[in-house]
Amino acid sequence: MSVLPTLPRTIGVFDSGVGGLSVLRALHRLRPEHPLHYLADSAHAPYGDRDPAFVAQRSLRLAEHLLAHGAAMLVVACNTATAWAIDALRQRYPQLPLVGVEPGVKPAAAMSQRRRIAVMATTATLASPRFALLVERHAPGCEVLRVPCPGLAAAIERGDDGRDEVEALLDRHLHPLQDSGIDVMVLGCTHYPFVAERIALRLPPQVHLLDTADAVARQALRLLGEAPQTPTPHPWPALRLENTGDPAVLERMARSWLQVDVTARRCNA
Repeated sequence: MSVLPTLPRTIGVFDSGVGGLSVLRALHRLRPEHPLHYLADSAHAPYGDRDPAFVAQRSLRLAEHLLAHGAAMLVVACNTATAWAIDALRQRYPQLPLVGVEPGVKPAAAMSQRRRIAVMATTATLASPRFALLVERHAPGCEVLRVPCPGLAAAIERGDDGRDEVEALLDRHLHPLQDSGIDVMVLGCTHYPFVAERIALRLPPQVHLLDTADAVARQALRLLGEAPQTPTPHPWPALRLENTGDPAVLERMARSWLQVDVTARRCNA
């Protein structure tokens, strides 16, 4: 296996597909000169439909690949992988700085005036013991509506080709919430921020959308002992993109969502 050139203190980021680019975007905005290595596992996406043991196995393999190519820390930019694999990763790499992505139940509960929030996520995330524990610990006295969105991440993954399907899925999943009385909607999958405007159009105007990408990026920088900078436009000095699926898909999404033109490589992890 050939080894790519490495840069110091590279942050390795992985997701089941391209959704983790939302976390990558937040990392770049807060620390624009930082080297980043993003690995999409599109060949095995979506994780939300997979067995938990498979998700854990894939997560360990992706982590191994990123570390072999110079990552100094890892960000698991996938709610489903965090739910089913973060404990296995911490057991395998006890000294490694490691950050996962979890639905923002705690800040949503603190923000809610009506004590009624909703979390849209994959079925696997919402069914995980880790999510149940989040609700138990951080949303006492708050009603939490679970909104499973099967198929949505995969449709977003297809970009323009999946646009009509995204619209239909959002209509189906969000229409029942019109009279739900919620005032906060948690975006519990890293794909969802890229269609946040379309989500907002289907909810009452008082509903606040909560995305945790910025908080995840800040925590990653804290673990590296680096302070976030004031967000300013900045070029991408050191960015590596890899995909176990079609690299062209990742390149296209990076251009569309991040406004960056970088050649992606195919990865056999």
